[in-house]
Amino acid sequence: MTDSFTLRHDWSIAEIQAILDAPLMDLLWRAQQVHRQANPGYRVQLASLLSVKTGGCEEDCAYCPQSMHNSSDVSGQPELEVEPVLARARVAKQAGADRFCMGWAWREIRDGAPFEAMLSMVRGVREMGLEACVTAGMLTDAQAMRLAEAGLTAYNHNLDTSPEHYDRIITTRTYQERLETLQRVRRAGVTLCCGGIIGMGESDRDRASMLQVLATIDPHPESVPINALVAVEGTPLEEQTPVEPLELVRMVATARILMPHSRVRLSAGREQLSQEAQILCLQAGADSIFYGETLLTTGNPAVEADKALLAAAGVQASWQAQPETHACN
Repeated sequence: MTDSFTLRHDWSIAEIQAILDAPLMDLLWRAQQVHRQANPGYRVQLASLLSVKTGGCEEDCAYCPQSMHNSSDVSGQPELEVEPVLARARVAKQAGADRFCMGWAWREIRDGAPFEAMLSMVRGVREMGLEACVTAGMLTDAQAMRLAEAGLTAYNHNLDTSPEHYDRIITTRTYQERLETLQRVRRAGVTLCCGGIIGMGESDRDRASMLQVLATIDPHPESVPINALVAVEGTPLEEQTPVEPLELVRMVATARILMPHSRVRLSAGREQLSQEAQILCLQAGADSIFYGETLLTTGNPAVEADKALLAAAGVQASWQAQPETHACN
């Protein structure tokens, strides 16, 4: 066994930068070694994502078409009720998903009827035998505990980018507030789903810095989404040049090396990738994809295309596996 398999929480930015910049063949080889040892069986979890409350968010995230600060704001859609959400969860399960993720375009969770509905949705999803994940902004300790009591599997709260680049992307919430949200989720005993986005004008060092924050969380986030910016018209980042596919491959591989037992989720921006580029990401250590034709408000490959992708790669969806092989359980 080599040092590359050692579970660490003390990575430096310089060390991570060296991994990111390594010759691609060497990087892929090292990531493959870590991935096969830490996650035997080579299975890919299928997760489905539904926007429960869409648009009108108070945050000013430069990438987001749901921000009230951007002309792309997609508000005006009614918030979904409990039963329609559970109906969508049933459809997702029938299509092969084993995690159902629900999103609310909120700055923070507020107590009251919408939160009670969220708890009912979580309970209903769990009763179906699915993992339940929620993303809804900041939350209190009491709210985190109630979500845990309802059976919530994971709470998603991304870092988005590095601490150094952050104020160029968001000004309505501090980086420290993001970290405090993660701490509240951990204290409640709910697993973390926390990653970021590349392609927002950040430097290579920013990417290493973001990964350093993630990789020094102890324990590591159980789930790490790696997103490529989807440049939406009406957002401040609408003119950004698309990320080169190999940059996404490098991020996935580096995340796998740094956080061997985390689920590395190939997330937003996947629709822009060829089948070959997606297979390289799977080879680099991605072991989860979002399944279904939309991710909140942006496009995602069709279900049939994803079935063809997994068949071409020769990997199994994790719902075909025994539960004890799931890294997030």
